[in-house]
Amino acid sequence: MATADENDVGRTLSPEATVTLGQYLASIRKDRRLSLRAVEEQTKKQVSNAYLSQIENDQIRQPSPNILNALADLYEISLESLMEKAGFITHSSVRGNAERHGRVPTFAEHNLTPEEEVELMEYLEFMRNRKRPR
Repeated sequence: MATADENDVGRTLSPEATVTLGQYLASIRKDRRLSLRAVEEQTKKQVSNAYLSQIENDQIRQPSPNILNALADLYEISLESLMEKAGFITHSSVRGNAERHGRVPTFAEHNLTPEEEVELMEYLEFMRNRKRPR
């Protein structure tokens, strides 16, 4: 039987689709192999497991900067990127339309093995080379 994570792999996202703050935080937490309760413990209850669950399920879309700071410290990721995903700062609106995105690669903050990096690059090539509907 497939898990929820395995079922998510087959979903097709539109080109405009973006990863929500909650989805992003959930993916980082899972990459770090932390449970919701472990995050609560390691942040000294600054981020409760129930509150983090609501963030990850997009029930809370703009948690306080203090919460984002605690998560950024624990996960060792950029506070700025979390603040941008939560809508507190907007770097993308400053760029011109013709300028390429220049974002940090999507999986840069995940601890990927060399084999996983190769598989992701192969999948990206597959996605770029497939026939696109007109």
